[in-house]
Amino acid sequence: MLKTIAAAMLMSAALVGTAYADGGKVTIVTSFSKDVTDPFKAGFEAANPGFTLDVQNKSTSSGVKYVDETKSNNQVDLFWASAPDAFDNLKGRNLLVKFKPSVTGLPEKVGSYPVNDPDGFYFGFAASGYGIMSNDRYLEANSLPKPVEWGDLVKAEYHDHIAIAAPSRSGTTHLTIETILQGEGWDKGWGTLKGIGGNLQQVTERSFGVPDAVNSGQTGIGIVIDFFAFSAQASGFPVSFSYPSVTTVVPANIGIIANAPNQPGAEAFVNYLLSEKGQAVLLEPAIRRLPINPALYEKAPEGFPNPFKDPRFQSMITFDSDVSKKRTDVVDTLYDQLISFQLDNLKRATKAIHDAEKALASNDQPEARALLTEAHALIASMPVTADEAASQQIRDAFTGGEQKTARQAELEQQWATFASEKYAAAKTKAEAALALID
Repeated sequence: MLKTIAAAMLMSAALVGTAYADGGKVTIVTSFSKDVTDPFKAGFEAANPGFTLDVQNKSTSSGVKYVDETKSNNQVDLFWASAPDAFDNLKGRNLLVKFKPSVTGLPEKVGSYPVNDPDGFYFGFAASGYGIMSNDRYLEANSLPKPVEWGDLVKAEYHDHIAIAAPSRSGTTHLTIETILQGEGWDKGWGTLKGIGGNLQQVTERSFGVPDAVNSGQTGIGIVIDFFAFSAQASGFPVSFSYPSVTTVVPANIGIIANAPNQPGAEAFVNYLLSEKGQAVLLEPAIRRLPINPALYEKAPEGFPNPFKDPRFQSMITFDSDVSKKRTDVVDTLYDQLISFQLDNLKRATKAIHDAEKALASNDQPEARALLTEAHALIASMPVTADEAASQQIRDAFTGGEQKTARQAELEQQWATFASEKYAAAKTKAEAALALID
């Protein structure tokens, strides 16, 4: 009997020792594609024997919703994405826990933006900038100049040559949209966005659909996060990338979920990501993201941007995540109702304006010019002001999650009707202007 008990105790001790040695599964929700996550998974598991990284890919917005909806029975250890306002959202809902990484000596800011959450709930591991990716061969074949500013993309020659992801489906595109609104102001910014919208060839559901379209030559120009272009260049695609003067650089982040089932594994992954080994993975050709450790740029390929030395990054706008957080759902819904879901109407109105302006260039008619000014104003007009978009009254309409509130559905219908009527009126005025010129 004693031998049996002793044997059982030894077996129990062995099992405990095995469980301790086997770090177990570390579950991470991320918006990053396998091209990004696979090298980190391999590097982390090699550096931390016993741990296995389980990657669950979701868009940033759906990832936040998933973590929130499953908090009572949480099975996720980490959230990993590019959008800092998503982490502010998680932090505000008490869905992240504080942690102090073992890695020290990293910079406090990238550009003018803090690298880490000041309260220690999430950490920057890479820098991200937003801009314009273009296929050089496509541009040459279509006799198009390389666009470098957002304002370039509203020009007639780029009609039907641009792709963007829906900001409601892509956290990085939401940041781009919000950056333009903050940099240019609400009214001018939406005028730019709708001007670009009228030239769009397509709106994709996921952010990586845009670089795929540009790489393949399906379209010539894409609005993307910088590393999509840099990794494409490293893979041999004939693409270029430009940071417009109105853009920003912000950290891409990692945070540990509250009540993580594998807290030690989550901490180990954060420390690996910030370590020199983890930072070096960012420079691999399939990834090509901007490391948060300045020392790594000595190993970067020639011409690779350095946000800690390149003066362009010092002049970029300071992204205000508080402003973004207050109106995220409203901005995304406005984009969908005014641009994504009205794309055909917006493109027809924009094309009519382009045609009239081309005719006006060789035969100036004051009355026709006045009609085109009115047409531009109709397209640029907005159903809500910046103050209204951030008001509690409108924000409360977007609190239903997957189940829309009646007020949200009402607002969406109002905004869709507003856009449809304005674009139809703009098209009519542009056609009237062209008739006067002809």
